Amino acid sequence: MDSIENKRIELEEMASFFDKRVDTYDEHMKNEVDGSDQYYIETAKYIPHCSNLKLLDLGCGTGLELKEIFKINPTVNVTGIDLSKKMLAKLKEKYEEKQEQISLINESYVDIEYGKEAYGAVVSVETLHHFAHQEKLKIYKKIYDSLIDGGVYVETDYVAKDQEYEDYFFNELKRIKEENKITEGFYHYDTPCTVENIIILMEKAGFKEAELKWREEGTAIIVAKK
Repeated sequence: MDSIENKRIELEEMASFFDKRVDTYDEHMKNEVDGSDQYYIETAKYIPHCSNLKLLDLGCGTGLELKEIFKINPTVNVTGIDLSKKMLAKLKEKYEEKQEQISLINESYVDIEYGKEAYGAVVSVETLHHFAHQEKLKIYKKIYDSLIDGGVYVETDYVAKDQEYEDYFFNELKRIKEENKITEGFYHYDTPCTVENIIILMEKAGFKEAELKWREEGTAIIVAKK
């Protein structure tokens, strides 16, 4: 892997990063992410197909994953949480005919509570690769608590190919923050974890079963059951 050591990198605040890229986001995700021609379709397969399912979508962005989910389960009721106001506005415009089934929250899913046993399923697509292990564990615990018994969590995300790859990006983020004297705040930088570490964290959060279901290069789908 090529080192970016000694290169000056300016981190962007997370919400601002995505607000600035709202007009190009969909094309980027469809054309430049490993497995993008399939992972939205594959993700939808693991969402329960029961009538009037309550689904929590973390980091929902413009709702790219919802297109395939609505195809399989047209009655699903979605609560979407995202930091970017502009992304949520685009989602709302895109699914205007489904507005009665979609509730949007412009907040950080790290900070807010999701409720207790409120959802039959939770999904996150290409969003949790911005967090360290302890942050992920806290999120997984909230997801676990928000699910009904038998509920499922589907995570589709950028993953590290091995531990060396994972360590490299976490160390780089630490270096960049120190270089820029950043001590707090939420900034955009990719820190993917290995599938093995993700599953360990899910199990620590309480999930009785977590399993890799699909993978293409740097993108994986992991399904955890409560």
